[in-house]
Amino acid sequence: MAEGETSLNGLELSKRWRDAADCGAEMLRFVVEQVPQIYCLEVESNSQEEEEVVQSRLLQPLECFLFGEDPQAGLEKLQQGSASSQLCGRVFKEGETVYSCRDCAIDPTCVLCMDCFQDSVHKGHRYKMHASSGGGFCDCGDLEAWKTGPCCSKHDPGAPTAMETPGLRERAQKLFQVLLRYATDLLVWEESYELAAELQPRVKEDTYYCVLYNDEHHSYDHVIYTLQRSVQCDHSEAHTHTALIDKEGRRAVKRGKLRSCQQAKDLIRSHSEHISLQPLRVEILHSAVMAHQSFAMRLGTWFQQIIGYSVGFRQVFCQVALEPSSEGDQPSLISRLMLHDSRLYKGARKFIHELIFCSLLMETEYKRRFAIEFTKHYKQLQKDYTLDDHERSISITALSVQIFTVPTLARQLIEEGNVIKVIVDTVMELLSEHLDANHRFHFQGYNSDKFFRIQVIFHDLRYILISKPSLWTEELRTQFLEGFRVFLGLLHCMQGMEEVKRQFGQHIEVEPEWEAGFSIQRQLRHILVMFQDWCSSDETVLLLSFRECHRALMRCNNQPFQSEATDYYMCKHILHVSPYKVSQEPVSIHLPISRALAGLYVQLCYTGAVRRLHEFMDPSCDFTWFAEHPLRCVVLAAQVSAEMWRRNGLSLVSQVYYYHDVKCRDEMYDKDVIMLQIAASKMDPNHFIMLILQRFELFDVFNGSLASKDQELLKQWNRLTEEMLYLLIIIVGERYVPGISHVTKEDVTMREVIHLLCIQPMAHSSLVKGLPENESHETGLETVIPKVATFKKPGVSGHGLYEVKKECLPEFNPFFFHYSKSQHSKAEDAQKKRRTQEGSDKALRPPVPPPFCPAFSSIVHLLCCDILIHILRRVLQRAVEDRATYWTEAMIQRVPFACQGLLEEKAQLGASTVEQVTFDFSLKARTIGSEHSKSVFHLLSKMTALPSLEAQKDMIKWTLQMFEMVKCLREKSSPAASMSVEQTKPEEIVPDKDKAERKRKAEAAKLHRQKIMAQMSAMQKNFIESHKMLYDNMPESSQGDCAMELGELCVAVGPQRGSTPAEREVLTCILCQEEQEVQARSPAMVLTACVQRSTVLTQCRGKTLANNETMYPLFMPPDLAVGTHTGSCGHVMHATCWQKYFEAVQNTTRNRLHAELIIDLENGEYMCPLCKSLCNTVVPLIPLEPLTLNYENAELVGQLLTLPRWIQILSARIKGLKSVTQGPGKDSCVISQSHLRGESPGLLQVKYSDSIAEMLVVCATTVHRVGLQTGPNELCPAVPVMSWNTCAFTIQAIENLLQEEDKTLFGSLQNRQLAGLKAVVQFSATQRLKSSQAVIQKHFTDMLGALLPTMSSESTPSILEVDFFHLLVGLVLAIPALYQEEAVDLQPSAVSSAYNHLYILHLVTMAHVVQVLLSSTDDTAVFGGEEGQAERAAVELYAAVSQCTGGPNWSLFVPTAVGVTPFLRCAALFFNCLTGVPPPEELSSTTGRYLRALCSYLALPCDVFQLFQEHRGTVFPLLQRWCGHPAVTKALKGEMQTISYPRKRNRLIELPEDYSALLNQASHFQCPNSTDDERKHPTLCLFCGTILCSQSTCCHSQLDGEEVGACTAHAATCGAGVGMFLRIRECEMVLMASKTRGSTYPAPYLDDYGETDPQLGRGNPLHLCPERYRKLHQLWQQHCILEEIARSLEVVNVMFAFEWQML
Repeated sequence: MAEGETSLNGLELSKRWRDAADCGAEMLRFVVEQVPQIYCLEVESNSQEEEEVVQSRLLQPLECFLFGEDPQAGLEKLQQGSASSQLCGRVFKEGETVYSCRDCAIDPTCVLCMDCFQDSVHKGHRYKMHASSGGGFCDCGDLEAWKTGPCCSKHDPGAPTAMETPGLRERAQKLFQVLLRYATDLLVWEESYELAAELQPRVKEDTYYCVLYNDEHHSYDHVIYTLQRSVQCDHSEAHTHTALIDKEGRRAVKRGKLRSCQQAKDLIRSHSEHISLQPLRVEILHSAVMAHQSFAMRLGTWFQQIIGYSVGFRQVFCQVALEPSSEGDQPSLISRLMLHDSRLYKGARKFIHELIFCSLLMETEYKRRFAIEFTKHYKQLQKDYTLDDHERSISITALSVQIFTVPTLARQLIEEGNVIKVIVDTVMELLSEHLDANHRFHFQGYNSDKFFRIQVIFHDLRYILISKPSLWTEELRTQFLEGFRVFLGLLHCMQGMEEVKRQFGQHIEVEPEWEAGFSIQRQLRHILVMFQDWCSSDETVLLLSFRECHRALMRCNNQPFQSEATDYYMCKHILHVSPYKVSQEPVSIHLPISRALAGLYVQLCYTGAVRRLHEFMDPSCDFTWFAEHPLRCVVLAAQVSAEMWRRNGLSLVSQVYYYHDVKCRDEMYDKDVIMLQIAASKMDPNHFIMLILQRFELFDVFNGSLASKDQELLKQWNRLTEEMLYLLIIIVGERYVPGISHVTKEDVTMREVIHLLCIQPMAHSSLVKGLPENESHETGLETVIPKVATFKKPGVSGHGLYEVKKECLPEFNPFFFHYSKSQHSKAEDAQKKRRTQEGSDKALRPPVPPPFCPAFSSIVHLLCCDILIHILRRVLQRAVEDRATYWTEAMIQRVPFACQGLLEEKAQLGASTVEQVTFDFSLKARTIGSEHSKSVFHLLSKMTALPSLEAQKDMIKWTLQMFEMVKCLREKSSPAASMSVEQTKPEEIVPDKDKAERKRKAEAAKLHRQKIMAQMSAMQKNFIESHKMLYDNMPESSQGDCAMELGELCVAVGPQRGSTPAEREVLTCILCQEEQEVQARSPAMVLTACVQRSTVLTQCRGKTLANNETMYPLFMPPDLAVGTHTGSCGHVMHATCWQKYFEAVQNTTRNRLHAELIIDLENGEYMCPLCKSLCNTVVPLIPLEPLTLNYENAELVGQLLTLPRWIQILSARIKGLKSVTQGPGKDSCVISQSHLRGESPGLLQVKYSDSIAEMLVVCATTVHRVGLQTGPNELCPAVPVMSWNTCAFTIQAIENLLQEEDKTLFGSLQNRQLAGLKAVVQFSATQRLKSSQAVIQKHFTDMLGALLPTMSSESTPSILEVDFFHLLVGLVLAIPALYQEEAVDLQPSAVSSAYNHLYILHLVTMAHVVQVLLSSTDDTAVFGGEEGQAERAAVELYAAVSQCTGGPNWSLFVPTAVGVTPFLRCAALFFNCLTGVPPPEELSSTTGRYLRALCSYLALPCDVFQLFQEHRGTVFPLLQRWCGHPAVTKALKGEMQTISYPRKRNRLIELPEDYSALLNQASHFQCPNSTDDERKHPTLCLFCGTILCSQSTCCHSQLDGEEVGACTAHAATCGAGVGMFLRIRECEMVLMASKTRGSTYPAPYLDDYGETDPQLGRGNPLHLCPERYRKLHQLWQQHCILEEIARSLEVVNVMFAFEWQML
């Protein structure tokens, strides 16, 4: 009824508004009346109730007006006639995964949401995925964003229909006008106490709000502290306020009268000023203002909902938002909102941005109009943003990426609004404060935050230039060139900025600022390339741009010459140039105009437009000026390398590093080289090299006999000479640039990759880092890598590697100009090593470069000019004269590469006749200086005999051979004949000498090997002779008999038990390296060990255990919920050595930062000294006592001691013990406290040394403390029980692992693993001697009660509630205590022990068979392999069980043998370690009759059912008692859950093969404790598959009184504190071992290149690697997670501790 009235009221109101003369005013009046009655009525309103009232009283009438009828009915009609939108428009939240197609996207900013990607064609393409920073939206359906596949299956283009309902568009327009204006006025309203006249309430209440706003200056803790002291709220309430302020941008923290709110405001400001110099922003708002602003925010969601109904509604809204204001001085509504963006709080900004996303950006025409508005206000918006303190993702300026990346919009904005000029002018205006007197930038003392915000503007310029035009209009040319001129103005301010001058005398005091300049350079890197690409797409634009750039360069007045030009003479050549010394004058590394000019010139050559350059340029250009500044820059880098600028500090070193680094070099160093090549192609070659010598300050060094005794100066000259020769090699040889030679971009990338792989095999990611990226963040690697390299897949660790193909190795150039010093050295060593292995010489020959393009072809004349020949002669002459301080080996290494003229001459001679070839390097190298035998050729020939140049001999020989080859080509003779005649005598002798030397070394190595083998043979003979008695004293027959006997007696239990082999065990301590035999009375030897709780075998994951310390853990439940595992790495130490080591570790580790994250010193943890495994105790080594049975006596005893008789004797013995220990007046058997806590005096000390006794206590206490999570208490009665339990659980874990890996039970464990297991078993067996015998006897009696109901008590569990292997271990290890009274040590005889073990095993096995039978749910399975007698025994047992349980007659068999096998395997391992009897060979192989051998080893019948026949009279009465237990009855009725056998093996959960499926799963994850849409960290537990909300306060919980995160709390129940989690959005594993310890670990997902991708940094498609996931599984199953965490933290220097408990 209420709903009908509401609907009726809404319809009546809407009718009244429609009939009114001014319906807009009526609607506004209605809103003004209703809003204060709904919003802000109390401090904390009920959001759900408030929303219901708003919907019924406010929005319902407005929707009725919109539709003209009931909104539901009107909406149904509207949706019937409207098609779905073609655009997706999903707005991304921070952290949401987005996808970009590398094959189809126009640019990297074109992305798809998860749902659209899954339904698109791009899923099968090369895609990238990454986490969104928030603020963008899905481009699905945008035809301009994709080359192919613009729409997913859900957003196929449909024809949107217009609104056909009469009057609907008019009503929508009117309603939107009123409400959008209302919302805009309130959001930009700046008055705190008053509203606009039309919004004034009738009655003004005296109620105000104290509102606290978000800022980026104060931390969470600061705000919480301030609120607690200002508004008297507790920590929880203050935390809630702070979280909501951070999320929404503001929060009302107090409601009341104006005075109280003012007091709260003053307190907040004063308290926050104490913490930070800047107070928190606090405002007092009247309740009416607050109410209307709250409703205005609610309208944002309503607008989005209404617009989503229809394309028509969206178009109307866009029209209203963009229409000019009726008031002349007011912009459109959307412009008002944009201009106030920086003054709004976070929630209001999000409202505006999301409204723009779902409306204006979804309609092409309105998007264009909005772009024009945005560009009109661009400068003001960016100014506001630079003064703002909020992140860019919530700034209106972030919308530029949605506008400027649209190609058609970008070109239109250039043509109509000259957006390039607007953007650059904005940057210039914001950076104008950093201009110096010379109109160049100087960033000393800049504001880093503001500067970062200014740099973001460069992204917009890059967006505009992303798509170069295919068709140019005259208007586009004009506007683009205008924008390019303005951009050159920006570069003009950078040209020569931040000059440096060499420091003399003392070191520079303050490092100058340099990062700002380089950060701008990096931002401009791609923009410069994109400008060049735009220019190259039109010949006219290219030529005009080159002219403008040249003019800009000529206008630059930086670094003028301080003196007039003078003449320099060398080798009869004159250079007229102004003197300039880089070491004395100011020089700048920033030359963007020079480098832009170089780039444009190369484009002219590449496109062929250089032929028309004379039409736009003066042909008489001075190319010396072109080369001047780049040459200075190169010389500066060379002098820094020569350590001439050491006093200038690290700032200059850093600049030179980035000058060559891959992030900057393509627009810095590379362009400087190109400009030098341009100058070399235009200048006289002799003049060019003279200019280089002059600028390198080496002109006088090579022009005369300049000498110096200053060793430092000589080192500098040598280093500069090396760099100068290197530069000449680069100028002549580096031709892999499109436009300089006829190569493609693919050829360039291929060469880069070859040289990177010549250093060493590399991973894909390393190659990507070593290659320059283009504007789309692509390197081109994928297209070339198959041609030049082979891929080697990774193993279970590491990553895949690429190795260079052999056929590509001839392309290797040791002087590749992108090599750093270290890379050059590594590459040279690697290639020389390779050639040595191949049996070749070590000569690394220069590859033949591609020919120059015509414009650069004259560069090769540098190689044959007089000055270069002169330089080479000088260098070689100093080496031949062996003037050590005047030359270096590096110089000589460069000479053959400087002789590339031989390759050039050979190529020309091969292509033309001798007469046509003018290139004469070989002739000059032979003739100049030949009269004194000082020509280049003669000097090289002499150098072959220099011992100091042994490493360079092969290269020098190759150079001489090239001389002979060129000579032959000139003389048209045979190279072989000529070389054989004219080779000098040393050249004939050297190869023969090398061969003879290699042969001599091979013979010496052979003799050495023969000598070693002879020594080893002699040692063997000597050993046999020395120990001859070992061989002679054992007759062959006795050896055979012994082997036969051992083979027959491979039985570990019972009277037929085999003998324990007597072996001396001599071990070496890993600390002191001393040997010692393991003996009972010797000092203790111990094994390192780690005890930990484990859920590896659990059958009920997540079960919460009651931590009740008063309950003895005597009976392990069959679900093995939590066990105690003891593992050992098997390394042995003396107990005393270990104690000293442990004390040293404690002393040293306490001083280490955050040591508690690695090892827990309080709980006795340490790292194994040898293998660094994590340990927390030691296990003493107990020698195995040799035991031999008298088989005749055993057989006689067996005839009398049957099972019934054994039970009778045992019962009598227990009753006798009870009569002794039972006090007067007690009805039940109660052991006195003195017996419980006292020890049997002397029992342990008599048998074992004090040292072993002490180590037994250490180990037992640790097992008890860790297993029960209690304090250390060696007198606790549970100590021996926990020792038995850890023994049983460790064996079960090992058996489970062996079975899962399909390994044999014996022979599969490593020696150290087996030694550790034996030590644990022997420790558990010896533990009873350390405890009170009364306690052990009591435990034995209680455990036996589970098998013999006559001894049971009310607390004794049923056979369905006990793990029988734990029971077996406890009974076997405790039964010797029955033979001891007080201090009398009566050990059972060997025969008694044999029968004790036999009958205990028989009883436990039969009980376990019944347990398996009762727990089985498979009523249809057939017992395989049971025939004849076995089948009859099984049928009889089933009938008996059926009769005892009162159930139906079981006529079908169940696979009981399969269920019992794990128990038998564990028992075999246990008795093998306990007795030392070797197992039969069948148990060491996977073939043969395995079960028969297993039963034989355990002295069981081959069919376990025969046990029931053998002991029929004893077991069937027990069977009735077992089955009559109430718990069994409950289980059979289905009222109690049972465990089926064999137990299921636990595995890590199944993961999808494609990682995007996991991301899709995470995208639909909803936090169970939160409804907001803020970023979450979905984290997957690999044990159980639960997805958790990690690192979020919404999911914190209490654990042991401490607040912890969701993962920590989950690990406590799921993994007993151990956890293995996959952080889905970060693609990263997290291993946890406790509340305070954890570490990250690589995820098992790899990309196609065999690499992991943490944080999705590269974004390549990822696929599951089964081998790595299997390794993770083994890490868990082998209980190595704790160890892995410790090892990973050990190698990482933890500076800031991570709060793992909050994960």
